[in-house]
Amino acid sequence: MFSSESTGFFFAVDFHVLQYLKVVQNHMLDIVEDWQKIRRHFSNSFGSSLHVAIASISADGEPTNTPIGTLFLDKDQTSGFYFEKFPSKLPRSAIENSRICVLAVYSSKVFWIKSLLSIKFSSYPAIKLYGNLGVQRTATAKELRALRRRMRFLSFTGGYKYLWVDMTQVREVNFSQAEKIELGKMTAGL
Repeated sequence: MFSSESTGFFFAVDFHVLQYLKVVQNHMLDIVEDWQKIRRHFSNSFGSSLHVAIASISADGEPTNTPIGTLFLDKDQTSGFYFEKFPSKLPRSAIENSRICVLAVYSSKVFWIKSLLSIKFSSYPAIKLYGNLGVQRTATAKELRALRRRMRFLSFTGGYKYLWVDMTQVREVNFSQAEKIELGKMTAGL
């Protein structure tokens, strides 16, 4: 039996949970309606930091992050793929728990300094995509062209040949939710 004091506590907890859920819900983007905006953000983020971070749960049940420089979002649907040559934990995670969270931060120094000076962001500083890892398969000719196009500005380096020339396998990714990162009044109105 709960005393009136303990039930009051549970009502207070329930109220705080509802308030939290309301805040989280306000941070969600409509993944279908906002897909082009999300794609633009991910493109800008890649341009400023050359990677996204994919969070997953390892086969041992531990959280882990994997930097991926080859994530591509499809044009007309809430899915994408990344080239899978070097990641070792992420493919193993896909077997036990395929759920992931992809974080793309637009880390341009000009964007951040301008935003900090004006106390307002002109676009979201970061967006998270939630989804599931799909199957690994051989990349199509179109996907290989997209990889070469993205990495062409690095093609003069020795690292380009080592990292990207012989990539042939991709892993499909399907997304179900998108979350904008809010930073108080600096992201209000976006």
